[in-house]
Amino acid sequence: KVLRLLKYSTGLPLVLPLVRETNGMLEGVKPSGLRLSSPRPKAKPPKRLVPSISMAKSVVLGFKNPNQPQIGPPKMLPKPSLLLAFLAILASGQPAQAEDVVVFAAASLKTALDEVAANFQTETGHSVSISYGGSNALAKQIIEGAPADLFISAAENWMDEVETAGALQPGTRADLLGNTLVLIANGTDAPQVTLTPGLDLAGLLGDSKLSMAMVDAVPAGQYGKAALQSLGLWDSVAPQVVQSENVRAALGLVQMGEAPLGIVYASDANAAGAEITVIATFPPDSHPPIKYPAALLQGATDRADRAFYDALFSDAAAAKFAAQGFLVLN
Repeated sequence: KVLRLLKYSTGLPLVLPLVRETNGMLEGVKPSGLRLSSPRPKAKPPKRLVPSISMAKSVVLGFKNPNQPQIGPPKMLPKPSLLLAFLAILASGQPAQAEDVVVFAAASLKTALDEVAANFQTETGHSVSISYGGSNALAKQIIEGAPADLFISAAENWMDEVETAGALQPGTRADLLGNTLVLIANGTDAPQVTLTPGLDLAGLLGDSKLSMAMVDAVPAGQYGKAALQSLGLWDSVAPQVVQSENVRAALGLVQMGEAPLGIVYASDANAAGAEITVIATFPPDSHPPIKYPAALLQGATDRADRAFYDALFSDAAAAKFAAQGFLVLN
């Protein structure tokens, strides 16, 4: 997994050193034949035990082999050979005790998903690395070869793109969560409004801006534009819309007072706390259903990847998501 990450970030081909045993020493060679280890040691007494790959595993990882005599403390194995033995074990696919799960997730999931990941790490000892962003940007990175294990999108269309590219593990795509769309205002004393075709939303804005995620690419922006169009309000406010790269960035503009109003998910408004007020909820039939599909990617080969995927659909995770304002679908 580390090699995949290095290859993706550098664009350079990576080759693991090969390891062989020569005259009792572990020796690394590149394909060209260049030696990576220290020079061959002096001859040892004939009855001394000869370090081997299996013994190196015992020394490096603490494994005990009942069929192999012990060779004493680790200092009996020269340091260069100790390193090469570890590389040999790494190349052979020996599973590590703790594994890392790399997740690409929609920005709106951050608060709840961070809590789910923290619980998983505590319970299993595995680590979870999460990259948050707009579902459109994450999907494009996955299609281009970014080394991720699991993808959670805020819209079905971007998961469709990843699936069409052949990047999903068959049979793992499932709808995890739903959400609702809300109109928010800066501060705690904003008056409530009713979202109907007769609402003078442009009048509420005055000369100010309406904060939204990118309306033609980011799911929250796409849902918001569709809702405003269905209510006949889009044309009157379109010139005043300020667009952000993801929904959390759109939320941030309202929190900071840079925009008096914004359109975000209910879960985002819940995470913002007292800094904003939800002044209206969009009718569910004013926009396409909001669904968060999740799936394992082709690069997910560790047992921890599947374990975290399963944890997302657990009762414990459902409670975390529901507490943040999500609708638990599965």
